[in-house]
Amino acid sequence: NLDMAASTKMQKKSLDSSPDETRSFEKGKIDLANLGDVTIGRGVLEPGWSWEKCVKPIVKTNSCQAPHTQYFVSGRLKVVMDDGSEEEFGPGDTGVIPPGHNAWVVGNEPVVAIDFTGLRDYAKKS
Repeated sequence: NLDMAASTKMQKKSLDSSPDETRSFEKGKIDLANLGDVTIGRGVLEPGWSWEKCVKPIVKTNSCQAPHTQYFVSGRLKVVMDDGSEEEFGPGDTGVIPPGHNAWVVGNEPVVAIDFTGLRDYAKKS
């Protein structure tokens, strides 16, 4: 389809110098780049951050309902699903974390993660 080819163009955005949005919350922040239907985000979570303490008061759900597809750059994150299954993610790990989980930073190094599916509405005040 020529029309589709004509309307599709290369895009470049910087999460460092000019994110489309930065959303801050207690002990953390996310930088977002909106690329059409895709939002890529970088989360930085400080030691002491947990979803329950730092994001739950904003979104008011029992657990995180965002579907994450992530690549972990640094730090360690413990995730516990509502069904009790758990995993710990660290540098170089990739993961899919379905809706229905809690998470917290393990240790004293910030977690930096790139998220491809779950940050468009993350920690947005309703």
